This record gives sequence, structure tokens and C-alpha cells, in this order.
Amino acid sequence: MNRNEFLAALDEMLELDPGTLKGGEELDGIDSWDSLAVISFIALVDEKFNTVVAGEDLAKAKTVDDLLALVSDHVTA
Repeated sequence: MNRNEFLAALDEMLELDPGTLKGGEELDGIDSWDSLAVISFIALVDEKFNTVVAGEDLAKAKTVDDLLALVSDHVTA
């Protein structure tokens, strides 16, 4: 999966218009980023990459780029 495909999956997961997320967005500024979205992100990563994101790492994420960094081993440029 490349970066754009992953951003598209995040757009869909967060019920945003396709192409909304670019990477630099602050998670706090995304209305649909809440506790349910965190669980959905964990499920998305598990489904797509068969890996589990550590909760303490996810709690440190402040931007969409931070989320991408958590899966950088699986997402190509």
C-alpha cells in the first residue's frame, strides 16, 4: 500500500471526502477523530497489515503524518 492509498483509507474510515487528508493535519482539528476513530484506526492497521499499533504509540500521535509514521514499515512513498 502506498501513502495515497493509506490516506484514502483514512479518509473513508473518518467519513471525510476523498482527498481530504494530505498528512500535516492536526488530529485534534478533525471532527471525526475521536475514541471510536482510534479503535477504527487500530482495526484498519490490523486488517491491512496484520499488525497491532501499540496504544501508547498511538496516544502520542498528533498529526496524520504521525499516524503514517506508525505504519511506515508497511506504507511506501
